[in-house]
Amino acid sequence: MRNQRRTEIRVGITVLVGVIVFLWILGWAKNFSLTPTDNTVQVQFANTAGLEIGDPVTVNGVRKGFVEDIKINGEKVIVTMKVSNDVALKEDAYFAVSMLDLMGGKKVEVTPGSSNTLLDYNQVQTGTFYADVPYVMSMVGSFQKDISSTISDLKITLNSLNNYLGDKKLNNDIKSSMSNLNEVTKKLNILIDENRNNLKQLTANTVELTEDAKDFFNQNKESFNASAKELQTVLVNSDSLITKLNNFTDEIRNKKNNLGKIIYDEKLYDDITQSLKQLNELTKIIIEQLQKDGLKVDANIF
Repeated sequence: MRNQRRTEIRVGITVLVGVIVFLWILGWAKNFSLTPTDNTVQVQFANTAGLEIGDPVTVNGVRKGFVEDIKINGEKVIVTMKVSNDVALKEDAYFAVSMLDLMGGKKVEVTPGSSNTLLDYNQVQTGTFYADVPYVMSMVGSFQKDISSTISDLKITLNSLNNYLGDKKLNNDIKSSMSNLNEVTKKLNILIDENRNNLKQLTANTVELTEDAKDFFNQNKESFNASAKELQTVLVNSDSLITKLNNFTDEIRNKKNNLGKIIYDEKLYDDITQSLKQLNELTKIIIEQLQKDGLKVDANIF
């Protein structure tokens, strides 16, 4: 009886230990914990490309959490993650979906940040998607038609270039041009050799002329400065004279002087016009009298 009791106790302990081990393995596999040791972070991505619930979340390459949920929000994807609370995420933390291994698995890589302010876990963060090999291959597949068309155009271009370079006439023309260029170069070298002394003399004369001009300017610097000052004085006086002429013209136009009063006086103008008419009539009368009987003067003097 006592042995049977011991056997039952041993079986019970064994079953209990097995259940505890099973629950521990299940919790480890499902990232389940009896105590709240994780922080919940929501991150918005433009694309997750194969990321699944339960995929790891690594902080600087060390696994510190897992993906809890994935939801589509319009054109964006909201990923809910559990991150161990022993990781201090800052407000400038960086989140990126990247390739886990060459087999195509995915993970969320987190860079904690260096700000002095902690991350606000109530706000939805913005993450980045790193294109992996399958994603790049899918993009290449979408460009397959364009690549084929580009290769065809390249073949046509290369064939045309080969035909162009294979033209015998073109090759002969190029050879002739190179030969002429070589001949011109030889003649130019000969010309330079024959006139080397003249070129040296011309260079020396140029240097000497430059030195003479420099000495001339240095010697007459004071005269040039004086002439410049005198020219400046003349310009100032000319400007003053022009100003006075403008003022005099304005006074004439505005009848502020005698000349302006005479020129712009309409009554005086009318009187002069009337006097000229009368003088013209008197002149006609005198001429007529001189042509007939002579000048007659009939004047009453009081």
